Amino acid sequence: MELSGRQKRIVEIVKQSSPITGEKIAAILDSTRATLRPDLSILTMTGILDARPRVGYSFREKQKPSPIAAQMRELRVGGCKSVPVVIRDNASIHDAIVVIFTQNVGSLIVVDEDKVLQGILTRKDLLKATLGKYDLQQVPVGISMTRMPNIIVTTPDEPVLDAVRKLVQYQVNTLPVVEGFVDEQGEECYEVIGRFSKTNVSKLFLEIADLRL
Repeated sequence: MELSGRQKRIVEIVKQSSPITGEKIAAILDSTRATLRPDLSILTMTGILDARPRVGYSFREKQKPSPIAAQMRELRVGGCKSVPVVIRDNASIHDAIVVIFTQNVGSLIVVDEDKVLQGILTRKDLLKATLGKYDLQQVPVGISMTRMPNIIVTTPDEPVLDAVRKLVQYQVNTLPVVEGFVDEQGEECYEVIGRFSKTNVSKLFLEIADLRL
């Protein structure tokens, strides 16, 4: 597993000061506990660190993959994905605001009439759009959305652990689950068949925990 620079720094701190609390690690890195939480979760889940309530984090001298990490490596995104919440690329910002709040999601996947991925639209994107002096019923979603190739995606056969790592590394809430194909012009395209979000991860942890109780 390839660790990020911050994750490597956390491991070094824990090696030198084990056991150490998350608050003390955050103070050393001049950060917050909330900011480090995803990194600490990954380091614990993959068996690099041990975490004990009211004691803190310690380094595992003989690293063994944690049971949860092993199970998540075996699971594939296709078995955990949700139905995608999509909006057409010709919809307006007003339409997108209605959908994102009625569906209670953090982002919308923008597709064309053939369900081909065109972009991602987040709540932050919509908030920025409302700050301008525009007629939101006339402005298309394409003005505010993030377009390919700047969209992080996953596939049905990708290990869940790798998809979770993408959510953390790129600090996104949702990954479109796609199947790639080449269109008539010879360009690679992605058909949207689902979504994998932080909510899916939370549900998966609960299911694994219930099975182990």
